[in-house]
Amino acid sequence: MTNPQFAGHPFGTTVTAETLRNTFAPLTQWEDKYRQLIMLGKQLPALPDELKAQAKEIAGCENRVWLGYTVAENGKMHFFGDSEGRIVRGLLAVLFDCR
Repeated sequence: MTNPQFAGHPFGTTVTAETLRNTFAPLTQWEDKYRQLIMLGKQLPALPDELKAQAKEIAGCENRVWLGYTVAENGKMHFFGDSEGRIVRGLLAVLFDCR
């Protein structure tokens, strides 16, 4: 699998688990939480078609969703993905921030 270029996205650097907690904790309305997920999804870089072809498309989802991974020389795994759905993209962004 081609090693994707992930430079330029904020997840794990400026968007951290702590910033996510601080952002979502005061939100009490589901509409506000969805809006925030959509905003996070907009920060997730679009997956190039080449990587979509290599990634696994998840069957059964209402929107198209692709997930894939690479393994670095040190054995560390890096997951990547994309979705046509705005909320699912936001959920992927939250998931990719987890370490």
